[in-house]
Amino acid sequence: MFPPDVSVILPCAGFGTRFSAPYPKELHCLGPGVTVLDRSLEAVVELTKSGLTVRLVVVFGAHKLETVRYLERYAETFQMVFVYQNESYEPGLDGAVRSALPMTEGPVALVLPDIVVSGVDSAGSLLAAVRHTEAAGWSVVAAEERDPGVLRQMGALAVVDTDGFRTVRAAADKPADPSGYNAFWGMIAAAETEAHRLPDVVAEGTASPLPGAVALMVEGIVNYNTPAG
Repeated sequence: MFPPDVSVILPCAGFGTRFSAPYPKELHCLGPGVTVLDRSLEAVVELTKSGLTVRLVVVFGAHKLETVRYLERYAETFQMVFVYQNESYEPGLDGAVRSALPMTEGPVALVLPDIVVSGVDSAGSLLAAVRHTEAAGWSVVAAEERDPGVLRQMGALAVVDTDGFRTVRAAADKPADPSGYNAFWGMIAAAETEAHRLPDVVAEGTASPLPGAVALMVEGIVNYNTPAG
């Protein structure tokens, strides 16, 4: 397998307890032949359309073999690597990222299988984010949000205008106090030299590496935690 231009971590080892369905939430149907997973991967597919070679590192558990089978449809689109979530790591999202990192090369993006970005140019948002890592080290695809209830459940950001760019001033994952935050992230990209800190974005009790990141705003981000979205 030759080196990729960019690697994408896709954590699929969660149990989706809030989704309460007899199938993985990322396989929830949104239309004929289209699942949440397909929509979440649209921006990743756009990377390949731009000419980049993409390695998709899928982190899964034994309960997610249905998702593994479904991803066969992308076998000719991405280099795909499947990694069991390492039990020696934390069982949460940070553990999934740590399990995937040894398989990554180049800039690394974190894409969640139950998050869908929408709006004009949303498909190209991850490509723009990856390109910004060359200078900034970090970038996020984000949407504006003021609802405290939503911000408490997401990766909250305080986004400000800086010299013509929107950047992240502060970040916290699922903050108990969401005051001061005005957005949340849907996808993250990190330069290869910074990617080792990706678990800190979602780990408890660690400082987020996102302050200073370029923020690329999209019209909307939907978190499919329930069948209704």
